[in-house]
Amino acid sequence: MATISDGSSLFTSPAIVLPLLVFIYWYILHPAFVSPLRKIPAAHWSCSVSPAWILWARFRSRENRTLYTAHKQHGPIVRIGPNELSINSIEGVKTVYQGGFDKHEWYSVFDNYGVPCMFSSVHSKQHSIRKRMVSHVYSKSYISSSPSLAAQADIILNSRLVPLLEASMSASQIPHGIDVHSLFCAVAMDFISAYCFGLRRGANFIQHQALRDHWLRLYSTRKGHEFFAQELPRVSRALARLGISLTPGWVGGANRELEAWCKAHSDAALRHLRSSSSSSSLHTADDPVVVRALLSGLAKEGEPPAELAVASEVLDHVLAGQETTGVALTYLAHQLSRSPGLQRQLRAELRELQPDMRLRGGDCVALPAPKQLDALPLLDAVIVETVRRYAPAGGPEPRVTPAPACRIGPYEVPGGVRVSASAFNLHRDEKVFPDPETWDHTRWLVPSGEEGRKREVHRQFWGFSSGGRMCLGSNFAMHAMKLTVAAIYTNYTSHIVDDKGAEPTDAYTGHPKSDSLYLRFERVTED
Repeated sequence: MATISDGSSLFTSPAIVLPLLVFIYWYILHPAFVSPLRKIPAAHWSCSVSPAWILWARFRSRENRTLYTAHKQHGPIVRIGPNELSINSIEGVKTVYQGGFDKHEWYSVFDNYGVPCMFSSVHSKQHSIRKRMVSHVYSKSYISSSPSLAAQADIILNSRLVPLLEASMSASQIPHGIDVHSLFCAVAMDFISAYCFGLRRGANFIQHQALRDHWLRLYSTRKGHEFFAQELPRVSRALARLGISLTPGWVGGANRELEAWCKAHSDAALRHLRSSSSSSSLHTADDPVVVRALLSGLAKEGEPPAELAVASEVLDHVLAGQETTGVALTYLAHQLSRSPGLQRQLRAELRELQPDMRLRGGDCVALPAPKQLDALPLLDAVIVETVRRYAPAGGPEPRVTPAPACRIGPYEVPGGVRVSASAFNLHRDEKVFPDPETWDHTRWLVPSGEEGRKREVHRQFWGFSSGGRMCLGSNFAMHAMKLTVAAIYTNYTSHIVDDKGAEPTDAYTGHPKSDSLYLRFERVTED
């Protein structure tokens, strides 16, 4: 070992100095003074040399509003880390999301069972292969004409939801009301799981509240502890090899239980489809529409119909579908409950349906043709404005710039840079949405003759993302929400009992801070 006495020092040894100089250049001098990203406004003075600023915001679940402030101060393209950008313009969104940029490794946390699904596939080619298998059953035309979905919706609404609302109006229940956040997550889960697995193999969370509550607690545990695995995956893996876990062990237990639940339902659907009598349920409520499409698609691609591949895909569908739809319905009901006049206007529009959805006979509602629901402007406006204002999946969606470089706005950006836009910020563009924090459904009721204004507000709407990797289930979610809202507000008025903690969280997927909203319902007397 070198010592001071022999005229040298450990700290002047080339073995130490050279790596130190390389480190200083690549991690301090290059990102701060050489990288093309140096020309882009930084959200914080440290962003050119350290990701700590944005990581701290993410760790505290304050990323959306932190980035909103940064964009207001620095413009539509902001540097938020040494190798990371945030964009907040439709032009930038077109470049990144309609330009087919690959996803960031951030999505690997959604590799259910360790198997990539469509949502977690990093490369566009992998995504396209899986998307071809199921995109047709999520298309608007298929959903509008699907006898299986119509049969499922009929049972979910008439045999589950309506009886529960009727029971809630008993004298013992009226003072307390119903936790509609929990209920609407159940409605959303019943819809999407029936479509994936068939009604008999799907969830029945509307009627089985204890199971629902347990499942939602597991899901809350899963999504509440993703930070280290998602944002610091290399650090997490390195420490894990040393026996140190940054994520509590019981989070893994919750994940395993959710995965086991889904795989049991998925395997049951596969057994049903492989049985000789499976064709008997085709076009009925028991048809596992999504699993059927996956099984057929895997066969066409020459892939073995591996149970884990199917389960990984449908787990993503049910997890995403229940939360985002449930949150949107919660905030829509909250807004309607604050406005009896708007409820009356909506009910008048809903009663124009043929047949309308008034309860008759044995307390059942008739289901109108989906095209009729889509033609109701007020129904569409209140739902779209809720998704705009509360953006259930409003957080940044990271992509990676292609090599060797690309142009985003006026800036040349090298390959390998993480870049994101978010619905939360795009929906708060004051030039398009004045007073953006206010829920105002009239934004979408653009008068005839103002087509330019109508195109502008719809162009800025990003509730389901855009491009080839936009939300696959957008048509399904809108259909389920319209049916649910129409069934309820044709027949009931809603009133707030307790909305303490109803303000949304600032995480990637927003939800009420209290995870609850209590409303009471009353049957409508004939107007």
